[in-house]
Amino acid sequence: MIKKPQLEVEVGRIRMKNPVMTASGTFGYGEEFSPFIDLDKLGAMVLKGITLKPKMGNPPPRIIETPSGMLNAIGLQNVGLEVLVEEKLPYLNKFTTPIIINISGDTIEEYIELARRLDEVSQDKKIAGLEINISCPNVKQGGMAWGTDPQSTYQVVNEIRKVTSLPLITKLSPNVTDIRVIAQAAEEAGADVISLINTVVGMAIDINSRQPKLANIKGGLSGPAVKPVALWLVWQVFQTVNIPIIGMGGIMDAQDAIEFMIAGARVISIGTANLVNPQATIDIIEGIEKYLIDNKVKDINELVGSLKV
Repeated sequence: MIKKPQLEVEVGRIRMKNPVMTASGTFGYGEEFSPFIDLDKLGAMVLKGITLKPKMGNPPPRIIETPSGMLNAIGLQNVGLEVLVEEKLPYLNKFTTPIIINISGDTIEEYIELARRLDEVSQDKKIAGLEINISCPNVKQGGMAWGTDPQSTYQVVNEIRKVTSLPLITKLSPNVTDIRVIAQAAEEAGADVISLINTVVGMAIDINSRQPKLANIKGGLSGPAVKPVALWLVWQVFQTVNIPIIGMGGIMDAQDAIEFMIAGARVISIGTANLVNPQATIDIIEGIEKYLIDNKVKDINELVGSLKV
């Protein structure tokens, strides 16, 4: 009988039964995917990004398919904090999978208020951690601006750290000159985990009308097209910080996921693949386990940062 390998991992005090998470903005609030997969099989769920008040997001068209990827300019459409706490989280409380809340704000004060209020209800609502989104490229205020400068990154993370004891994950943008200094700033400010990458800024043009295909003009590129960029940035940050990394960007199957772990990610997050195959996360978990068995790796953690250079 083949002995099953150890799949359990821990990032920022969050213990997961396996290293496969869902990426914010691609998995809704969990309930949308429950008819297709067993949510209890996931390592963790990162919910759709939340703001203090509900947001309508950007006007359509706001999703465009591109070769090997997708451009989106949703603009952080969400139900707002109150609906999340009162209506969405109670449904998710019946599952054992850790729930991570992705938070966004136009001002530091909004980030602080979100973190403070979520900290207050964290035990009752079983919130495992917060992911600070300072890297969204398709909103007019806040968004990516916080995550493109090390001082701004330090300031927002440090202020959030003061009001919550929850594990803090800082999600970084690839749209910077040197991601290592941003990651270092987040770590020094009190982040427990670095999450990368968010989408790459891009655009698409309709040659007949000579107009942008997105109403927002620019959007965030995700999917297989960004995987080489994401791998490189994960590898760079792994060499720079001493806290765990959540890797994402174009992961479509188990091989992609394993590449990220070898580059330095302790956990991987599935985004665009969910929109192609609702069972992508489960397929990837099973594929990782098969790889470990085939290669006689007893513990998934042995893969992390094992790149031979």
